[in-house]
Amino acid sequence: MSRWKELPAELHVDVRQFIVRLRRLKDRSELSTRQLAAKSGYSARSWQRYLNGRSLPPPEAVEAMARIGGDDPTRLLVLHEIAAEQWAEGSVVTTGAPESTSAHTPTEQQSSGRYPRALVTAGAVALVLSVSAALLLAVRLADTRAQLADARAATVSAAPTIVSESLVPVIYTCRPEQRDGRWYAGLSRTTDAILAYTYVGPEVAEAQCLLRRAGIPPGDIDGVFGPKTQRAVERIQTRDGLVVDGVIGPHTWKALREAAPK
Repeated sequence: MSRWKELPAELHVDVRQFIVRLRRLKDRSELSTRQLAAKSGYSARSWQRYLNGRSLPPPEAVEAMARIGGDDPTRLLVLHEIAAEQWAEGSVVTTGAPESTSAHTPTEQQSSGRYPRALVTAGAVALVLSVSAALLLAVRLADTRAQLADARAATVSAAPTIVSESLVPVIYTCRPEQRDGRWYAGLSRTTDAILAYTYVGPEVAEAQCLLRRAGIPPGDIDGVFGPKTQRAVERIQTRDGLVVDGVIGPHTWKALREAAPK
């Protein structure tokens, strides 16, 4: 586990929550900063800035970290979007009003004494209440947004493995059969796993088998979500009137499992 530096005290709670999440993913990956740079395409110096709260990473770096750390990119990108809003607004968490450093001459002190002390006290109380209310709203908003991110992530199953240099090529065998009106290829029975470009595993091979059965060749049945598989997914999405994004989700799985053979 890495020994992390304390984050800047002025960071907003949303930004702090996001950076802590990035640190946990790096610790989970057990990669050094240089190894992380090699796998993500972003320099080690950049990652030091991101992980120490000096700047926010771009969405592409966030997605790379999610895949390297085995996290859901959708959830992490939601947290990044929330943190980016606060970062752009320059929001910081303060503990009180700044103290005045200006010195007053006796003449000025006498002049200020003309104002009723009651008004000065009332103004100070109003300021404290305003700051407290703003902090309370910020904390509640952060909790609500975090719950929203968890709710979105709850509908997404764990992401499959992604392509790596150590990956051993595998050729899968399709064994299509129909059960209860749905087609299965004998490699996975999932109906909601999210599969995207560079993902690897039997779920991808299952989708490739179903694409081939539907008359849309995805290339080799190797369990690797490459360019040919992505183009095949886009073709069946276009054919069935789905959102064409090249990503297999619940709607595309439904189209694959219920498609008539070609």
